Amino acid sequence: MFIAKVPNRSSPPAFLLRESYRQGGKVKSRTLANVTHWPPEKIELMRRVLAGDTLVSPSEALVIERSLPHGPVAAALGTLRKLELDRLIAAKDERNRRLVLAMIVARILDPRSKLATARGLGEESAFDTLGEMLGVGDADAEELYEAMDWLQKRQARIEKKLARKHLKEGSLVLYDVTSTYFEGRTCPLAKYGHNRDGKKDKLQIVFGLLCNAEGCPVAVEVFEGNTADPKTLGAQVRKVQERFGLKRIVWVGDRGMITEARIEEELRGSEGLDWITALRAPAIRKLAEQGTIQMSLFDQRDLAEISSPDYPGERLVACRNPLLAEERKRTRTELVEATEKKLNAIVAATQRAKRPLRGAAAIGLRVGRVLNRFKVGKYFTPQITESLFSYVRNVQAIAADEAIDGIYVIRTSVEKTTLNSENTVRAYKGLSVAERAFRSYKTVDLKVRPIHHHLEDRVRAHVFLCMLAYYVEWHMRKALAPLLFDDEDKTSADAERSSIVAPARRSAGALRKAVKRRTADDFPVHSFQTLLKDLATLTKNRVRFLIPESKGREPNGPTENGAEREWGKGNGAKGNGPSAVMLTQPTPLQQRVFTLLGLSPTL
Repeated sequence: MFIAKVPNRSSPPAFLLRESYRQGGKVKSRTLANVTHWPPEKIELMRRVLAGDTLVSPSEALVIERSLPHGPVAAALGTLRKLELDRLIAAKDERNRRLVLAMIVARILDPRSKLATARGLGEESAFDTLGEMLGVGDADAEELYEAMDWLQKRQARIEKKLARKHLKEGSLVLYDVTSTYFEGRTCPLAKYGHNRDGKKDKLQIVFGLLCNAEGCPVAVEVFEGNTADPKTLGAQVRKVQERFGLKRIVWVGDRGMITEARIEEELRGSEGLDWITALRAPAIRKLAEQGTIQMSLFDQRDLAEISSPDYPGERLVACRNPLLAEERKRTRTELVEATEKKLNAIVAATQRAKRPLRGAAAIGLRVGRVLNRFKVGKYFTPQITESLFSYVRNVQAIAADEAIDGIYVIRTSVEKTTLNSENTVRAYKGLSVAERAFRSYKTVDLKVRPIHHHLEDRVRAHVFLCMLAYYVEWHMRKALAPLLFDDEDKTSADAERSSIVAPARRSAGALRKAVKRRTADDFPVHSFQTLLKDLATLTKNRVRFLIPESKGREPNGPTENGAEREWGKGNGAKGNGPSAVMLTQPTPLQQRVFTLLGLSPTL
């Protein structure tokens, strides 16, 4: 029997099951069944069976020798190359450049120590296809350290290229500083300082991140751990002016960064340098006491431009946020009440009959601990003697702070013709993107801390490496925003705000994603990290095909006449045929990721 394909003119061909027979010395055939209605794969299978082909299950036809996650590597490395970051690092494709690229991508995918990173690149212990794609599967930890040293020497040139790409004359520069704790005591940069990580027993380093107005990182600088935030500003100003060659720049920094002293010493009088910052609470209170800030300013709008002889040649934009005012009042009330509860316990301790608390020093020590804990000491007036303790609320101090609740004042040297009041406030609020960068830098994704390097240049290289990783991640997040919980339509969200002073709102699309957990294309909404994990199921597989073996003979030896051929078993047996690399078929979500990134999963 056999399957016959019969042409049918303009119609699809017919497939007939036929058998051959002899009649009168001639070979004839007759149709047993019309199988045209069968699925094509079923027809082909029947044809092969009738033709005597050997059919085997997939497990008997091939073995999968290795399977490695490939999707995240293709996404991150592809984005890096699309941004031409590899060429910014070094024009020549040399081994150090490839090692640096491997460390950048590894920092995005799964931050690890350099030893663990080297292990993940190796052929025998690879975590993914990164080592294979960059040809650095034989790298060890020492070679990665050497590549870091090579990168650190090129940092100035790389940052200059990034600045040329993302900054221009007259643009806004966002600058903020953070600290991170340090493991060990031998690095010259590691010092005790204002610890933002809650690790008061740890040494730390300080580093400042410089971004453009959108939050794209451009440069990073590492300072000793006891460096005050304002002291870092001068080095960044000189970097932008001298190294980047930009003469007209608007610096945006918070009230703890661009202080009065920094303005006088670093910014004022420098041609082309303007700034946007905010006043501290004591300065706002002083303006309120002088009558410069009055609640009537906010009768019609929640912002108003004011002037003061204390700030000649500058613009002050006073803003009032009612929601912020309510929150500050609520917080103050809770802290005052919690402090009173602790202070009442001290009062009771001085009046108890058995072992009462005595001594002005002992009483003062306990009172000081309470006031320092809740940071509201100015709202109380304590009275301490050798045997008694009492207190009263400082109602004048509380009333003075209530008068300026929800009020903040933006201070700038930028002319109104360049930035009006609303855009000045918007520029200052843009610092939130730098704060978001630090969250990603330190905890969420890149995990710059804790730092274990002991050499000063290695610490600088580590922080710079993390900045380059964030540079790639920033662009990936921007492209993948439709699939993430991130808001991809911030422009419309800003347009729906009643005022720039009002709290930021999410767009209707972002709110819909948050509620339904589905995108507009009906894909599941992801965080950046879970999306990378989904991409990890797109694997690159090395398979080996099995070929028939002769019984009692070597796998590739000749067969004897009449010897049966059999297929090697796929369960645990090694294949003896040719090998091939096969990529998992991308899911619709994975294909959408690469479409948004403008890449191909095959890299």
